[in-house]
Amino acid sequence: MQVQQQIDTLVVAGVGLIGGSFALALKRAGRVKTVIGVGRTLANLEKALTLGVADEISQDIGAVAHCADMVLLASPVGQMGALMAALAPGLRPGTVVTDGGSTKSDVAALYRQHLPDHLPWCVPAHPIAGSDMSGAVAAQYGLYENRRVVLTPLAETAPEAAETVAELWRACGAEIHCMDAAEHDAVFASVSHLPHLLAFSYVDRVAAKANAERCFDFAATGFRDFTRIAGSHPEMWTDISLANRDALLAELADYRAGLDRLASLLEAGDADGLNRLFGEARAARTRWHQQFLRKG
Repeated sequence: MQVQQQIDTLVVAGVGLIGGSFALALKRAGRVKTVIGVGRTLANLEKALTLGVADEISQDIGAVAHCADMVLLASPVGQMGALMAALAPGLRPGTVVTDGGSTKSDVAALYRQHLPDHLPWCVPAHPIAGSDMSGAVAAQYGLYENRRVVLTPLAETAPEAAETVAELWRACGAEIHCMDAAEHDAVFASVSHLPHLLAFSYVDRVAAKANAERCFDFAATGFRDFTRIAGSHPEMWTDISLANRDALLAELADYRAGLDRLASLLEAGDADGLNRLFGEARAARTRWHQQFLRKG
């Protein structure tokens, strides 16, 4: 029988969609007594306090590190190194440190660089839930219900620390999966990071057209559906793109080859080839969507 994990004080660095929703879910499940929200922007922290996402707030993670039984780093990955460095002097042995970063190899390296004496209690993780909204107002109950969370424990991570993190995510309604950091980054470069880059690039290309206003005026549901993720947080996606650069460059090269194939079919007027490509893609997407609906 699994023991229900209870924590007195959770410190959340980055009180937005990911960190704020984690805090709300644990509060509702009765698994945490006090949530301390940490961030750079006082207005967002005050909003988190008003909305009940956080019970206390601070702009200095180092000042509250000693209070924490668990720390969730829910900031953009580009900020995590500085947060870990600020945490290090005040962390108590046994305080679990985890994160919600969308890349894992770089974050694992940051744990080793900044928290070398704390690695048994470090548990890299990635909740697979997103939105184009940000800030404390984006935090919501139920975000993680029937969603997947990937854990990529370090070789040094203590099993009990990993299980603590896993059990708390389960209390949020999530399903836990484990893989190593390199596999994680390759998988998500393909199905998450590349689509965001393509959406950003496509909207930027349309916006640069001489008749951009006319194009946007006639854009409808197809444009809306294809470009929704281009409304995501630019700083976060810059950090993710650079952090997973090698895997993304490989994906872009493969995608470029696919575009070249598509251009060749069009130039040749190859209706059979286009129909076959579209049909195979449609069938693959249909299989995925059916599986997605069964999981949800």
